[in-house]
Amino acid sequence: MDNKVFNVLFLCTGNSARSILAEALLNRLGNGRFHASSAGSHPGGTVNPFALELLEKSGLPVADLRSKSWDEFTLPGTPVFDFVFTVCDNAAGEVCPVWPGQPMTAHWGIEDPAAVDGSDDVKRKAFHTAYTQLNRRLSIFTCLPIAKLDALSLKHALDDIGHLRERGE
Repeated sequence: MDNKVFNVLFLCTGNSARSILAEALLNRLGNGRFHASSAGSHPGGTVNPFALELLEKSGLPVADLRSKSWDEFTLPGTPVFDFVFTVCDNAAGEVCPVWPGQPMTAHWGIEDPAAVDGSDDVKRKAFHTAYTQLNRRLSIFTCLPIAKLDALSLKHALDDIGHLRERGE
């Protein structure tokens, strides 16, 4: 199991900001151990330009990032996910599709930077905050000894990562 590549899906309502940031970050931080995708329950169809700007400035590839429906991942031939994380409170409250393979799930709520009003600098700061929170959570996630943890211990660890904000992340 040490050579297994874990498939991870990040869900949000619009799939334009937080889930996109998480996808790009995990694909970099995972060093080939993880393959991340993202989707939305009601995708907006475009990736937020502030998300793309931040990812590009961080040296992360953006060419393949796009806003898409979670329905794409219910079709035959799509990856079987090991983990599915919701990163917005709205998506966490929705009825998600049934994912093949019974992936481990957790809610990692991050405030929506795309909902912030103000100047471009204020919006950039909100995106940077979301990026930093996701980077921290994903750094912890990628260090978990997944193959050595039983399912209950792993579920507790994933839930704990999602509660970092409540503990003063």
